[in-house]
Amino acid sequence: MIFDRISNIKNYKEIPAEVADFILSLTSETYPGHYEITTGVYANIDCYTTKLAGKLESHKKYIDIQILLSGEERLDYTDTTDLIVSEQYNPEKDIMFYEHPDTFLNSVRLCYGNFIMLYPHEAHQPQMALIEPQQVKKVVVKIPVTTCSA
Repeated sequence: MIFDRISNIKNYKEIPAEVADFILSLTSETYPGHYEITTGVYANIDCYTTKLAGKLESHKKYIDIQILLSGEERLDYTDTTDLIVSEQYNPEKDIMFYEHPDTFLNSVRLCYGNFIMLYPHEAHQPQMALIEPQQVKKVVVKIPVTTCSA
């Protein structure tokens, strides 16, 4: 997991230059939708209301870079090693879900100006309300694991 300021994104050599350039071009005015960045790398920008409860998920084919363009949310995360699968891996959607562990999860506060990069061994629970649910705009960049030399 990488959590840092967007202004530092070009410091990470495992993030392709086209992806860093795309991320640096985003503003709160960027339209929601699907964006093809380069071969196999894409981004989805969505607006939604954060939640009070969620599910832990992970992916096998893609690394996520998640960025809030407006609003704030909490993202919880943990290593997948000792988690119990609650919904088996769906290869078409590249997602699987886990039961909540008895231990505390790590958390970060996502807001405009920072990003989190999550690898396949890191389960995460996105879209969580900090205190009360609020409307946010978020971009999730999907980088194939084979593209990223991390």
